Amino acid sequence: MADDSVPLPFPNLKVPTWHYQINHVDRLKEEASTSFWKAVEEDEMAPYLQGISSDRTDLISSLEKKNKEKLEEFEKKLKDAEENQGDSEISETLREKAMYLTRIGDKERSVPALENALEKTAGLGARIDLVLAMVRIGLFASDTHLVTTNITRANDLIDSGGDWDRRNRLKVYRAIHHLSIRDFKEAAELLIDSLSTFTATELMEYEEFVALTVLAAGVGCDRKGIKSKVLSSSEIKGVQSTIPELYTMVESLYKSNYSQFFLSLAEVEQKYLLVNPLLVKHSRYYIREMRIKAYSQLLESYKSLTLEKMSNLFGVSENYLDKDLNKFISNGRLNCKIDKVDGIIVTSKDMHDQNKSLVYDQVVKQGDILLSDIQKLHRVVG
Repeated sequence: MADDSVPLPFPNLKVPTWHYQINHVDRLKEEASTSFWKAVEEDEMAPYLQGISSDRTDLISSLEKKNKEKLEEFEKKLKDAEENQGDSEISETLREKAMYLTRIGDKERSVPALENALEKTAGLGARIDLVLAMVRIGLFASDTHLVTTNITRANDLIDSGGDWDRRNRLKVYRAIHHLSIRDFKEAAELLIDSLSTFTATELMEYEEFVALTVLAAGVGCDRKGIKSKVLSSSEIKGVQSTIPELYTMVESLYKSNYSQFFLSLAEVEQKYLLVNPLLVKHSRYYIREMRIKAYSQLLESYKSLTLEKMSNLFGVSENYLDKDLNKFISNGRLNCKIDKVDGIIVTSKDMHDQNKSLVYDQVVKQGDILLSDIQKLHRVVG
């Protein structure tokens, strides 16, 4: 494992996603099951299967035997390195053992093994790679503390002299963490900044990375940002055909094609949010924020408009729109009001004009009173 090596894609971060889909997404269950069992066998993931209480006891026993044989080989190799070779060989063997434990999904033993390898490793690049492996274990096991602690450690190591490739990789790790904690704005900034430098294939494939970038930008970028950073991005345009729902969602929002936007938003929810354990817990928040963004964008252009017109623009019923708008108005997310009698939405722009008129009327009235008082005073003095 040389200092300048490409990080190995361990643990396989698709495995917990497939496991989630097997249990929660019926339409993907068969496909996810095939991929899941193929991956756990290839990576000999007996500890992981035990952790999820799998009933495949025969497979677990078979994989446990392979785990034991492999770890015994590492112990023999390590003993030889300690007795007959030097520090670099010891360090390399410790890293190989740690990465094997990472590969098989053994969180309890892989983290201490990585820490042990870190102590014996001199090269800065290799040290950063070991810390990033701990971040991946945290993502794999949904261990936020492990993720945040080691992102900070990796950042400190990179600041001490890390190369640009690892600095750029860390941006993607940080972005995935921000997505997991519902910070779409920061995630979008990091992902967009990594579009032209993406090499973190140990985390995900490039197409998935671009999909997450567009997804995060939907909530995380304003209208101007969507145009300049997403729709005008050559990197995103290059894979546009692989993410049609996502691209159409942000494009239709930018172009104010609200009925198409609502259709695409529903498709994005089904294809990207509800199938991903990292994002599913934020799906309601994401859909809500995107609806608010679309409503606000339209209302900014009007002083007032009818419920009928707005419902037609969004391709929904007046009753649905009335209820949806009222939810956001009541909690202060939309600055408008609905005239139920006339079926008119009065926007903040018109409300602002009305407020200015009231203030003007009050000033004029008070000015008249003041002028009358001055005239009375003048007659008394005179």
